[in-house]
Amino acid sequence: MILLDTSVMLAALTGPRPLLPELRRRVAAGERMAVPALVLFDWRLGPRTAEELASQEELFPAAAALPFAAEDAALAAELFKQIPPGKTGAMAVAIAACAIRQEAALWTLQPEDFAAIPHLRLA
Repeated sequence: MILLDTSVMLAALTGPRPLLPELRRRVAAGERMAVPALVLFDWRLGPRTAEELASQEELFPAAAALPFAAEDAALAAELFKQIPPGKTGAMAVAIAACAIRQEAALWTLQPEDFAAIPHLRLA
């Protein structure tokens, strides 16, 4: 399974949508993809058009977002303690913890934000 980061959501579903063809190709090829609730939160922080929200709901319904469970919180806290200060933000670590616990790879366009997180696989 592959979890999407906010950067992928933005590139696939906003503006000229340069990543949408690649996302649709991967889904059509049968790759299992999901969106963590934390990414959905981050995605919805920005100004989104009705069309963008409809596209997100079509591809990744909010009701199907992976929750941020207590186990994810515990793992994120442990991971955050292992990372040198200033290397990555708490939100990135929390998203990474979701991917690690799901045994999923994380698809991001900002791999440098996740480089210091141990045990994380990038897609």
